[in-house]
Amino acid sequence: MSYQALYRVWRPRTFHDVVGQSHITRTLQNAIVQEKFSHAYLFSGPRGTGKTSAAKIFAKTINCEHAPVKEPCNECAACRGIQDGSISDVIEIDAASNTSVDDIREIRDKVKYASSVVPYKVYIIDEVHMISVNAFNALLKTLEEPPKHVVFILATTEPHKIPLTIISRCQRFDFKPISNQAIVERMQTILDGEGLTVAKEALDAVALAAEGGMRDALSILDQAISYSEDSVQLEDVLAVTGGVSQQILTEIIAAMTQKEVQTALKMLDELIQHGKDPARFVYDIIYFLRDLLLYKSAPALEGVLERAIIDDAFKELAQNVTEQWIQHAIMQLNQCQQEMKWTNNPKVFIEIAIITITNQYPEAAGSADIASSDAVMQLTTKLAQLEKEITTLKEVPAQTNTVAPQPERKRQQQRQSKNSYKVPYERIRNVLKEAQKPALKEIQSQWASFLNKLKTTSAPAHATIQDSKPAAASDSSLVVAFKYEIHCALFLDNRELVESVLSSVLNKQLTIIAIPEQDWQELRNDYLKNQEQSTPEQSNASDPLVEEARKLFGDDLIEIHD
Repeated sequence: MSYQALYRVWRPRTFHDVVGQSHITRTLQNAIVQEKFSHAYLFSGPRGTGKTSAAKIFAKTINCEHAPVKEPCNECAACRGIQDGSISDVIEIDAASNTSVDDIREIRDKVKYASSVVPYKVYIIDEVHMISVNAFNALLKTLEEPPKHVVFILATTEPHKIPLTIISRCQRFDFKPISNQAIVERMQTILDGEGLTVAKEALDAVALAAEGGMRDALSILDQAISYSEDSVQLEDVLAVTGGVSQQILTEIIAAMTQKEVQTALKMLDELIQHGKDPARFVYDIIYFLRDLLLYKSAPALEGVLERAIIDDAFKELAQNVTEQWIQHAIMQLNQCQQEMKWTNNPKVFIEIAIITITNQYPEAAGSADIASSDAVMQLTTKLAQLEKEITTLKEVPAQTNTVAPQPERKRQQQRQSKNSYKVPYERIRNVLKEAQKPALKEIQSQWASFLNKLKTTSAPAHATIQDSKPAAASDSSLVVAFKYEIHCALFLDNRELVESVLSSVLNKQLTIIAIPEQDWQELRNDYLKNQEQSTPEQSNASDPLVEEARKLFGDDLIEIHD
Protein backbone atom coordinates (compact mmCIF):
# COMPACT_ATOMS: atom_id res chain seq x y z
CA MET A 1 0.00 0.00 0.00
CA SER A 2 1.68 3.18 -1.18
CA TYR A 3 -0.82 5.73 0.18
CA GLN A 4 -0.14 7.26 3.59
CA ALA A 5 -2.52 9.28 5.70
CA LEU A 6 -2.05 13.03 5.72
CA TYR A 7 -1.13 13.18 9.41
CA ARG A 8 1.74 10.72 8.75
CA VAL A 9 3.02 12.41 5.60
CA TRP A 10 2.85 15.87 7.15
CA ARG A 11 4.04 14.99 10.63
CA PRO A 12 6.15 17.92 11.95
CA ARG A 13 9.86 17.59 11.25
CA THR A 14 10.99 20.91 12.74
CA PHE A 15 9.92 22.99 15.72
CA HIS A 16 8.45 25.49 13.28
CA ASP A 17 5.98 22.85 12.06
CA VAL A 18 4.64 22.24 15.59
CA VAL A 19 1.48 24.35 15.47
CA GLY A 20 0.15 26.35 18.40
CA GLN A 21 2.86 25.44 20.93
CA SER A 22 5.30 28.33 20.57
CA HIS A 23 5.63 28.66 24.36
CA ILE A 24 7.19 25.17 24.39
CA THR A 25 9.19 25.12 21.15
CA ARG A 26 10.87 28.46 21.90
CA THR A 27 11.94 27.28 25.38
CA LEU A 28 13.36 24.04 24.00
CA GLN A 29 15.20 25.81 21.18
CA ASN A 30 16.85 28.27 23.54
CA ALA A 31 17.87 25.48 25.92
CA ILE A 32 19.43 23.50 23.05
CA VAL A 33 21.35 26.48 21.64
CA GLN A 34 22.67 27.38 25.09
CA GLU A 35 23.36 23.68 25.80
CA LYS A 36 21.35 23.87 29.01
CA PHE A 37 18.71 21.26 28.29
CA SER A 38 17.56 18.95 31.05
CA HIS A 39 18.05 15.21 31.49
CA ALA A 40 14.27 14.55 31.80
CA TYR A 41 11.15 16.16 30.36
CA LEU A 42 7.43 15.57 30.82
CA PHE A 43 5.21 16.50 27.86
CA SER A 44 1.53 16.53 28.83
CA GLY A 45 -1.58 17.63 26.98
CA PRO A 46 -4.57 16.51 24.87
CA ARG A 47 -4.19 14.00 22.06
CA GLY A 48 -2.87 15.18 18.71
CA THR A 49 -1.24 18.38 19.96
CA GLY A 50 2.35 17.47 19.05
CA LYS A 51 3.85 15.80 22.15
CA THR A 52 5.65 12.84 20.54
CA SER A 53 6.46 14.88 17.43
CA ALA A 54 8.15 17.53 19.57
CA ALA A 55 10.03 14.80 21.45
CA LYS A 56 11.38 13.33 18.22
CA ILE A 57 12.34 16.77 16.88
CA PHE A 58 14.14 17.45 20.16
CA ALA A 59 16.06 14.18 19.80
CA LYS A 60 17.07 15.13 16.24
CA THR A 61 18.12 18.64 17.20
CA ILE A 62 20.45 17.70 20.06
CA ASN A 63 22.01 14.93 17.94
CA CYS A 64 22.24 16.92 14.69
CA GLU A 65 25.74 17.05 13.22
CA HIS A 66 25.46 20.86 13.12
CA ALA A 67 24.49 21.16 16.81
CA PRO A 68 23.96 23.38 18.69
CA VAL A 69 21.20 24.67 16.40
CA LYS A 70 17.57 25.76 16.84
CA GLU A 71 16.23 23.43 14.15
CA PRO A 72 17.42 20.01 12.92
CA CYS A 73 18.80 20.09 9.37
CA ASN A 74 16.94 16.86 8.43
CA GLU A 75 19.72 16.18 5.92
CA CYS A 76 22.64 14.78 7.93
CA ALA A 77 22.94 11.06 8.67
CA ALA A 78 21.89 11.53 12.32
CA CYS A 79 18.70 13.45 11.45
CA ARG A 80 17.71 11.04 8.70
CA GLY A 81 18.49 8.01 10.85
CA ILE A 82 16.40 9.28 13.77
CA GLN A 83 13.56 10.24 11.42
CA ASP A 84 13.31 6.78 9.84
CA GLY A 85 14.04 4.93 13.10
CA SER A 86 17.24 3.24 11.96
CA ILE A 87 19.38 4.68 14.78
CA SER A 88 19.02 2.55 17.89
CA ASP A 89 20.12 5.31 20.28
CA VAL A 90 16.72 7.02 20.06
CA ILE A 91 14.24 4.59 21.57
CA GLU A 92 10.46 5.13 21.36
CA ILE A 93 8.56 3.03 23.90
CA ASP A 94 4.80 2.57 24.09
CA ALA A 95 4.09 2.42 27.81
CA ALA A 96 0.63 0.97 27.17
CA SER A 97 2.22 -2.32 26.06
CA ASN A 98 5.33 -2.15 28.29
CA THR A 99 3.87 -1.66 31.74
CA SER A 100 5.71 -4.19 33.88
CA VAL A 101 8.68 -3.78 36.20
CA ASP A 102 10.79 -6.02 33.97
CA ASP A 103 10.37 -3.63 31.01
CA ILE A 104 11.58 -0.69 33.11
CA ARG A 105 14.44 -2.73 34.58
CA GLU A 106 15.58 -3.52 31.06
CA ILE A 107 15.71 0.23 30.33
CA ARG A 108 17.57 0.85 33.59
CA ASP A 109 20.16 -1.80 32.77
CA LYS A 110 20.81 -0.46 29.24
CA VAL A 111 20.98 3.21 30.26
CA LYS A 112 24.54 2.93 31.55
CA TYR A 113 25.89 1.93 28.14
CA ALA A 114 27.09 4.79 25.95
CA SER A 115 25.32 5.69 22.73
CA SER A 116 26.74 4.03 19.63
CA VAL A 117 26.08 6.47 16.76
CA VAL A 118 24.91 9.86 18.04
CA PRO A 119 26.05 11.91 21.07
CA TYR A 120 22.89 11.45 23.16
CA LYS A 121 20.75 8.43 23.87
CA VAL A 122 17.08 9.53 24.05
CA TYR A 123 14.27 7.49 25.58
CA ILE A 124 10.77 8.64 24.47
CA ILE A 125 8.15 6.92 26.61
CA ASP A 126 4.65 7.56 25.23
CA GLU A 127 1.52 7.35 27.44
CA VAL A 128 3.79 6.95 30.45
CA HIS A 129 0.83 7.05 32.86
CA MET A 130 0.00 3.48 31.80
CA ILE A 131 2.98 1.85 33.53
CA SER A 132 2.46 0.31 36.97
CA VAL A 133 3.37 1.84 40.33
CA ASN A 134 6.17 -0.65 40.82
CA ALA A 135 7.56 0.23 37.40
CA PHE A 136 7.54 3.92 38.35
CA ASN A 137 9.45 3.08 41.51
CA ALA A 138 12.02 1.17 39.47
CA LEU A 139 12.44 4.22 37.22
CA LEU A 140 12.84 6.77 40.02
CA LYS A 141 16.56 6.62 40.70
CA THR A 142 17.51 6.35 37.03
CA LEU A 143 15.27 9.27 36.15
CA GLU A 144 16.79 11.42 38.88
CA GLU A 145 20.48 10.76 38.09
CA PRO A 146 20.88 9.27 34.61
CA PRO A 147 24.27 9.22 32.83
CA LYS A 148 25.24 12.45 31.07
CA HIS A 149 24.61 10.98 27.63
CA VAL A 150 20.94 10.04 28.35
CA VAL A 151 17.77 12.15 28.03
CA PHE A 152 14.30 10.94 29.07
CA ILE A 153 11.15 12.40 27.48
CA LEU A 154 7.88 11.22 29.02
CA ALA A 155 4.65 11.94 27.13
CA THR A 156 1.15 11.59 28.56
CA THR A 157 -2.44 12.72 28.12
CA GLU A 158 -3.24 12.16 31.81
CA PRO A 159 -0.52 13.74 33.98
CA HIS A 160 -2.65 13.44 37.13
CA LYS A 161 -2.01 9.67 37.08
CA ILE A 162 1.76 10.11 37.29
CA PRO A 163 3.32 10.02 40.80
CA LEU A 164 4.55 13.37 42.07
CA THR A 165 7.97 11.82 42.70
CA ILE A 166 8.29 11.32 38.92
CA ILE A 167 6.94 14.76 38.00
CA SER A 168 9.33 16.51 40.39
CA ARG A 169 12.30 14.96 38.58
CA CYS A 170 11.25 16.33 35.17
CA GLN A 171 10.83 19.66 33.45
CA ARG A 172 7.13 19.77 32.69
CA PHE A 173 5.66 21.27 29.51
CA ASP A 174 1.88 21.46 29.09
CA PHE A 175 0.71 21.30 25.47
CA LYS A 176 -2.51 23.23 25.01
CA PRO A 177 -5.36 22.57 22.54
CA ILE A 178 -4.61 24.20 19.19
CA SER A 179 -6.82 27.12 18.18
CA ASN A 180 -9.19 26.68 15.24
CA GLN A 181 -7.45 29.42 13.31
CA ALA A 182 -4.04 27.75 13.68
CA ILE A 183 -5.52 24.41 12.57
CA VAL A 184 -7.09 26.01 9.49
CA GLU A 185 -3.82 27.72 8.52
CA ARG A 186 -1.85 24.49 8.88
CA MET A 187 -4.42 22.53 6.84
CA GLN A 188 -4.31 25.18 4.12
CA THR A 189 -0.52 24.81 3.94
CA ILE A 190 -0.90 21.04 3.59
CA LEU A 191 -3.60 21.37 0.92
CA ASP A 192 -1.40 23.74 -1.08
CA GLY A 193 1.38 21.18 -0.92
CA GLU A 194 -0.95 18.38 -1.98
CA GLY A 195 -2.65 20.44 -4.69
CA LEU A 196 -6.15 19.91 -3.28
CA THR A 197 -9.10 22.31 -3.10
CA VAL A 198 -11.22 22.62 0.04
CA ALA A 199 -13.80 25.33 0.78
CA LYS A 200 -13.05 27.72 3.63
CA GLU A 201 -16.31 26.78 5.38
CA ALA A 202 -15.32 23.12 5.18
CA LEU A 203 -11.94 23.82 6.81
CA ASP A 204 -13.68 25.73 9.62
CA ALA A 205 -16.02 22.78 10.19
CA VAL A 206 -13.07 20.37 10.31
CA ALA A 207 -11.23 22.56 12.82
CA LEU A 208 -14.30 22.75 15.04
CA ALA A 209 -14.81 18.99 14.93
CA ALA A 210 -11.15 18.36 15.79
CA GLU A 211 -11.57 20.02 19.21
CA GLY A 212 -8.02 21.35 19.34
CA GLY A 213 -6.18 18.30 17.96
CA MET A 214 -4.11 18.67 14.78
CA ARG A 215 -3.95 14.94 14.15
CA ASP A 216 -7.73 14.61 14.48
CA ALA A 217 -8.19 17.50 12.05
CA LEU A 218 -6.00 15.88 9.41
CA SER A 219 -7.77 12.54 9.86
CA ILE A 220 -11.18 14.19 9.35
CA LEU A 221 -9.84 16.12 6.36
CA ASP A 222 -8.45 12.91 4.86
CA GLN A 223 -11.84 11.25 5.30
CA ALA A 224 -13.70 14.21 3.75
CA ILE A 225 -11.35 14.18 0.74
CA SER A 226 -12.11 10.52 0.19
CA TYR A 227 -15.85 11.16 0.56
CA SER A 228 -16.02 14.08 -1.89
CA GLU A 229 -15.71 13.77 -5.64
CA ASP A 230 -13.94 16.97 -6.69
CA SER A 231 -13.41 19.77 -4.21
CA VAL A 232 -14.37 19.32 -0.56
CA GLN A 233 -17.44 21.34 0.44
CA LEU A 234 -19.08 22.00 3.79
CA GLU A 235 -21.72 19.33 3.14
CA ASP A 236 -18.99 16.71 2.73
CA VAL A 237 -17.45 17.54 6.11
CA LEU A 238 -20.85 17.56 7.82
CA ALA A 239 -21.65 14.16 6.32
CA VAL A 240 -18.36 12.74 7.60
CA THR A 241 -18.46 14.26 11.08
CA GLY A 242 -22.21 14.01 11.69
CA GLY A 243 -22.43 17.76 12.15
CA VAL A 244 -25.41 19.98 11.38
CA SER A 245 -25.42 22.86 8.92
CA GLN A 246 -25.90 26.44 10.07
CA GLN A 247 -29.10 26.73 8.05
CA ILE A 248 -30.76 23.92 9.99
CA LEU A 249 -29.51 25.27 13.32
CA THR A 250 -30.90 28.70 12.44
CA GLU A 251 -34.29 27.25 11.50
CA ILE A 252 -34.54 25.17 14.69
CA ILE A 253 -33.65 28.09 16.94
CA ALA A 254 -36.05 30.37 15.05
CA ALA A 255 -38.84 27.81 15.54
CA MET A 256 -38.07 27.63 19.27
CA THR A 257 -38.16 31.41 19.67
CA GLN A 258 -41.50 31.56 17.83
CA LYS A 259 -43.05 28.87 20.09
CA GLU A 260 -43.32 26.41 17.17
CA VAL A 261 -42.55 23.30 19.20
CA GLN A 262 -43.96 20.95 16.57
CA THR A 263 -41.69 22.36 13.85
CA ALA A 264 -38.58 22.15 16.02
CA LEU A 265 -39.27 18.57 17.10
CA LYS A 266 -40.03 17.50 13.53
CA MET A 267 -36.70 18.94 12.31
CA LEU A 268 -34.89 17.15 15.15
CA ASP A 269 -36.54 13.86 14.22
CA GLU A 270 -35.49 14.27 10.57
CA LEU A 271 -31.88 14.90 11.62
CA ILE A 272 -31.80 11.77 13.79
CA GLN A 273 -33.48 9.70 11.04
CA HIS A 274 -30.77 10.80 8.58
CA GLY A 275 -28.07 9.47 10.89
CA LYS A 276 -26.92 12.66 12.64
CA ASP A 277 -25.26 12.08 16.00
CA PRO A 278 -27.48 13.46 18.82
CA ALA A 279 -24.46 14.39 20.94
CA ARG A 280 -22.91 16.18 17.99
CA PHE A 281 -26.16 18.07 17.37
CA VAL A 282 -26.25 19.38 20.96
CA TYR A 283 -22.56 20.30 20.73
CA ASP A 284 -23.14 22.23 17.50
CA ILE A 285 -26.22 24.08 18.71
CA ILE A 286 -24.50 25.14 21.95
CA TYR A 287 -21.55 26.54 20.02
CA PHE A 288 -23.90 28.24 17.56
CA LEU A 289 -25.82 29.88 20.42
CA ARG A 290 -22.52 30.92 21.95
CA ASP A 291 -21.55 32.67 18.72
CA LEU A 292 -25.01 34.23 18.53
CA LEU A 293 -24.64 35.60 22.06
CA LEU A 294 -21.17 37.00 21.38
CA TYR A 295 -22.30 38.63 18.14
CA LYS A 296 -25.35 40.17 19.81
CA SER A 297 -23.32 41.42 22.79
CA ALA A 298 -20.36 42.75 20.76
CA PRO A 299 -20.86 42.76 16.96
CA ALA A 300 -17.26 43.89 16.46
CA LEU A 301 -15.95 40.52 17.71
CA GLU A 302 -16.60 38.66 14.47
CA GLY A 303 -13.10 37.17 14.59
CA VAL A 304 -13.80 35.10 17.72
CA LEU A 305 -16.87 33.32 16.35
CA GLU A 306 -16.09 29.61 15.98
CA ARG A 307 -19.24 28.02 14.58
CA ALA A 308 -21.36 30.70 12.93
CA ILE A 309 -21.05 32.40 9.57
CA ILE A 310 -22.49 35.92 9.61
CA ASP A 311 -25.08 35.88 6.85
CA ASP A 312 -28.49 37.56 6.49
CA ALA A 313 -30.34 34.77 8.32
CA PHE A 314 -27.86 34.95 11.21
CA LYS A 315 -28.25 38.73 11.52
CA GLU A 316 -32.05 38.46 11.43
CA LEU A 317 -32.03 35.81 14.15
CA ALA A 318 -29.74 37.98 16.29
CA GLN A 319 -32.26 40.83 16.06
CA ASN A 320 -35.22 38.67 17.07
CA VAL A 321 -33.74 36.99 20.13
CA THR A 322 -32.66 38.40 23.49
CA GLU A 323 -29.43 37.76 25.35
CA GLN A 324 -31.38 36.41 28.31
CA TRP A 325 -33.15 33.86 26.11
CA ILE A 326 -29.83 32.67 24.65
CA GLN A 327 -28.23 32.30 28.08
CA HIS A 328 -31.15 30.25 29.42
CA ALA A 329 -31.13 28.08 26.28
CA ILE A 330 -27.40 27.38 26.62
CA MET A 331 -27.80 26.41 30.28
CA GLN A 332 -30.68 24.08 29.46
CA LEU A 333 -28.80 22.44 26.58
CA ASN A 334 -25.67 22.08 28.71
CA GLN A 335 -27.70 20.22 31.32
CA CYS A 336 -29.12 18.06 28.52
CA GLN A 337 -25.58 17.32 27.34
CA GLN A 338 -24.62 16.08 30.80
CA GLU A 339 -27.71 13.87 31.14
CA MET A 340 -27.17 12.32 27.69
CA LYS A 341 -23.94 10.70 28.88
CA TRP A 342 -25.86 8.25 31.07
CA THR A 343 -28.71 7.21 28.79
CA ASN A 344 -29.26 4.87 25.89
CA ASN A 345 -31.88 7.15 24.32
CA PRO A 346 -30.38 10.67 24.06
CA LYS A 347 -33.09 11.88 21.68
CA VAL A 348 -35.59 11.98 24.56
CA PHE A 349 -33.46 14.42 26.54
CA ILE A 350 -32.99 16.67 23.49
CA GLU A 351 -36.76 16.75 22.94
CA ILE A 352 -37.32 17.62 26.61
CA ALA A 353 -34.74 20.41 26.37
CA ILE A 354 -36.38 21.87 23.24
CA ILE A 355 -39.85 21.78 24.83
CA THR A 356 -38.54 23.31 28.07
CA ILE A 357 -36.75 26.15 26.32
CA THR A 358 -39.72 26.90 24.08
CA ASN A 359 -42.34 26.86 26.84
CA GLN A 360 -40.34 28.48 29.61
CA TYR A 361 -39.09 31.39 27.55
CA PRO A 362 -41.84 31.82 24.98
CA GLU A 363 -41.05 35.25 23.53
CA ALA A 364 -37.65 35.98 22.02
CA ALA A 365 -38.16 39.73 22.02
CA GLY A 366 -38.02 39.79 25.81
CA SER A 367 -40.21 42.67 26.97
CA ALA A 368 -43.55 40.91 26.41
CA ASP A 369 -42.62 37.75 28.28
CA ILE A 370 -41.13 39.68 31.20
CA ALA A 371 -44.29 41.76 31.53
CA SER A 372 -46.56 38.73 31.28
CA SER A 373 -44.52 36.72 33.78
CA ASP A 374 -44.62 39.63 36.25
CA ALA A 375 -48.39 39.85 35.84
CA VAL A 376 -48.77 36.13 36.47
CA MET A 377 -46.55 36.40 39.53
CA GLN A 378 -48.62 39.26 40.93
CA LEU A 379 -51.86 37.35 40.37
CA THR A 380 -50.38 34.26 42.05
CA THR A 381 -49.35 36.33 45.05
CA LYS A 382 -52.77 37.95 45.37
CA LEU A 383 -54.54 34.57 45.12
CA ALA A 384 -52.32 33.14 47.85
CA GLN A 385 -53.05 36.17 50.02
CA LEU A 386 -56.81 35.83 49.50
CA GLU A 387 -56.72 32.13 50.31
CA LYS A 388 -54.92 32.81 53.56
CA GLU A 389 -57.33 35.57 54.56
CA ILE A 390 -60.32 33.29 53.88
CA THR A 391 -58.74 30.57 56.02
CA THR A 392 -58.20 33.10 58.83
CA LEU A 393 -61.79 34.27 58.67
CA LYS A 394 -63.06 30.68 58.88
CA GLU A 395 -61.04 30.11 62.04
CA VAL A 396 -62.45 33.25 63.79
CA PRO A 397 -65.63 32.56 65.88
CA ALA A 398 -68.93 33.95 64.59
CA GLN A 399 -69.37 36.46 67.41
CA THR A 400 -66.06 38.17 66.64
CA ASN A 401 -66.58 38.50 62.90
CA THR A 402 -67.70 42.11 63.30
CA VAL A 403 -64.50 43.02 65.12
CA ALA A 404 -62.05 41.09 62.91
CA PRO A 405 -61.93 43.54 59.98
CA GLN A 406 -60.59 46.37 62.18
CA PRO A 407 -57.09 44.92 62.71
CA GLU A 408 -57.06 43.99 59.03
CA ARG A 409 -57.77 47.61 58.02
CA LYS A 410 -55.15 48.78 60.47
CA ARG A 411 -52.60 46.40 58.94
CA GLN A 412 -53.45 47.66 55.46
CA GLN A 413 -52.80 51.21 56.65
CA GLN A 414 -49.45 50.11 58.05
CA ARG A 415 -48.50 48.56 54.71
CA GLN A 416 -49.24 51.79 52.93
CA SER A 417 -46.69 53.54 55.14
CA LYS A 418 -43.62 51.63 54.01
CA ASN A 419 -41.19 53.41 56.36
CA SER A 420 -43.16 52.53 59.55
CA TYR A 421 -43.46 48.93 60.68
CA LYS A 422 -45.21 47.87 63.86
CA VAL A 423 -43.30 45.00 65.45
CA PRO A 424 -45.58 42.20 66.78
CA TYR A 425 -43.69 41.83 70.08
CA GLU A 426 -46.25 39.58 71.75
CA ARG A 427 -46.28 37.08 68.86
CA ILE A 428 -42.49 36.95 68.88
CA ARG A 429 -42.42 36.36 72.66
CA ASN A 430 -44.80 33.45 72.17
CA VAL A 431 -42.46 32.00 69.53
CA LEU A 432 -39.49 32.39 71.90
CA LYS A 433 -41.33 30.40 74.56
CA GLU A 434 -41.69 27.48 72.13
CA ALA A 435 -38.39 28.01 70.26
CA GLN A 436 -36.10 25.04 69.72
CA LYS A 437 -32.46 25.14 68.67
CA PRO A 438 -32.67 22.07 66.35
CA ALA A 439 -35.51 23.70 64.44
CA LEU A 440 -33.49 26.92 63.97
CA LYS A 441 -30.36 25.02 62.90
CA GLU A 442 -32.34 23.07 60.31
CA ILE A 443 -33.69 26.31 58.82
CA GLN A 444 -30.24 27.94 58.85
CA SER A 445 -28.77 25.00 56.94
CA GLN A 446 -31.45 25.35 54.22
CA TRP A 447 -31.55 29.16 54.14
CA ALA A 448 -29.15 29.56 51.19
CA SER A 449 -31.11 27.04 49.10
CA PHE A 450 -34.33 28.84 50.00
CA LEU A 451 -32.92 32.21 48.89
CA ASN A 452 -31.72 30.77 45.56
CA LYS A 453 -35.10 29.21 44.84
CA LEU A 454 -36.90 32.43 45.84
CA LYS A 455 -34.65 34.45 43.51
CA THR A 456 -35.61 32.30 40.51
CA THR A 457 -39.29 32.47 41.52
CA SER A 458 -39.59 36.20 42.22
CA ALA A 459 -36.75 38.69 42.16
CA PRO A 460 -38.76 41.44 43.98
CA ALA A 461 -39.61 39.09 46.83
CA HIS A 462 -36.00 37.94 47.05
CA ALA A 463 -34.81 41.57 47.22
CA THR A 464 -36.85 42.21 50.37
CA ILE A 465 -35.52 39.21 52.31
CA GLN A 466 -31.96 38.74 51.04
CA ASP A 467 -30.48 40.93 53.85
CA SER A 468 -32.11 38.95 56.64
CA LYS A 469 -31.42 35.89 58.74
CA PRO A 470 -33.51 33.40 60.73
CA ALA A 471 -33.41 34.34 64.43
CA ALA A 472 -35.73 31.92 66.24
CA ALA A 473 -37.97 29.05 65.22
CA SER A 474 -40.73 26.91 66.68
CA ASP A 475 -42.75 24.12 65.11
CA SER A 476 -45.15 26.56 63.43
CA SER A 477 -43.41 29.97 63.27
CA LEU A 478 -40.13 31.54 62.26
CA VAL A 479 -38.78 34.89 63.45
CA VAL A 480 -36.65 36.59 60.77
CA ALA A 481 -34.40 39.55 61.66
CA PHE A 482 -34.21 42.13 58.84
CA LYS A 483 -31.26 44.44 58.42
CA TYR A 484 -33.45 47.38 57.39
CA GLU A 485 -36.83 48.33 58.85
CA ILE A 486 -38.26 49.27 55.45
CA HIS A 487 -37.70 45.70 54.24
CA CYS A 488 -40.00 44.44 57.00
CA ALA A 489 -42.84 46.49 55.57
CA LEU A 490 -42.03 45.53 51.98
CA PHE A 491 -41.80 41.87 52.98
CA LEU A 492 -45.47 41.88 53.99
CA ASP A 493 -46.45 42.44 50.35
CA ASN A 494 -44.69 39.21 49.36
CA ARG A 495 -45.23 37.26 52.55
CA GLU A 496 -47.48 34.54 51.14
CA LEU A 497 -45.13 33.82 48.24
CA VAL A 498 -42.06 33.73 50.50
CA GLU A 499 -43.76 31.37 52.94
CA SER A 500 -44.84 29.14 50.06
CA VAL A 501 -41.27 28.85 48.71
CA LEU A 502 -39.89 28.24 52.21
CA SER A 503 -42.39 25.45 52.84
CA SER A 504 -41.37 23.76 49.57
CA VAL A 505 -37.73 23.78 50.71
CA LEU A 506 -38.35 22.66 54.31
CA ASN A 507 -41.31 20.36 53.53
CA LYS A 508 -43.32 22.01 56.32
CA GLN A 509 -45.45 25.13 56.68
CA LEU A 510 -44.07 28.01 58.78
CA THR A 511 -45.46 31.47 59.47
CA ILE A 512 -42.75 34.12 59.07
CA ILE A 513 -42.71 37.00 61.57
CA ALA A 514 -40.52 39.96 60.57
CA ILE A 515 -38.58 42.18 62.98
CA PRO A 516 -35.82 44.76 62.43
CA GLU A 517 -32.44 43.49 63.57
CA GLN A 518 -31.99 46.27 66.16
CA ASP A 519 -35.38 45.59 67.72
CA TRP A 520 -34.62 41.86 67.72
CA GLN A 521 -31.48 42.34 69.78
CA GLU A 522 -33.35 44.44 72.36
CA LEU A 523 -36.27 42.00 72.52
CA ARG A 524 -33.96 39.02 72.84
CA ASN A 525 -31.92 40.59 75.65
CA ASP A 526 -35.07 41.60 77.55
CA TYR A 527 -36.50 38.10 77.16
CA LEU A 528 -33.29 36.47 78.46
CA LYS A 529 -33.17 38.82 81.47
CA ASN A 530 -36.79 38.09 82.32
CA GLN A 531 -36.08 34.38 82.08
CA GLU A 532 -33.13 34.68 84.44
CA GLN A 533 -35.07 36.81 86.91
CA SER A 534 -38.08 34.51 86.90
CA THR A 535 -36.11 31.34 87.77
CA PRO A 536 -32.76 32.46 89.19
CA GLU A 537 -32.63 29.97 92.01
CA GLN A 538 -33.89 27.00 89.98
CA SER A 539 -31.55 27.48 87.07
CA ASN A 540 -28.28 28.41 88.70
CA ALA A 541 -28.35 28.07 92.47
CA SER A 542 -27.95 24.35 92.31
CA ASP A 543 -24.76 24.62 90.27
CA PRO A 544 -21.72 25.14 92.60
CA LEU A 545 -19.55 26.24 89.66
CA VAL A 546 -21.97 29.09 88.84
CA GLU A 547 -22.13 30.16 92.48
CA GLU A 548 -18.35 30.26 92.72
CA ALA A 549 -18.19 32.37 89.54
CA ARG A 550 -20.75 34.82 91.01
CA LYS A 551 -18.60 35.25 94.11
CA LEU A 552 -15.47 35.94 92.06
CA PHE A 553 -16.83 38.20 89.29
CA GLY A 554 -20.32 39.36 90.27
CA ASP A 555 -23.61 39.04 88.34
CA ASP A 556 -22.88 41.84 85.88
CA LEU A 557 -19.94 40.10 84.18
CA ILE A 558 -21.46 36.64 83.92
CA GLU A 559 -23.39 35.20 80.97
CA ILE A 560 -24.72 31.69 81.45
CA HIS A 561 -25.31 29.47 78.39
CA ASP A 562 -26.75 25.96 78.30
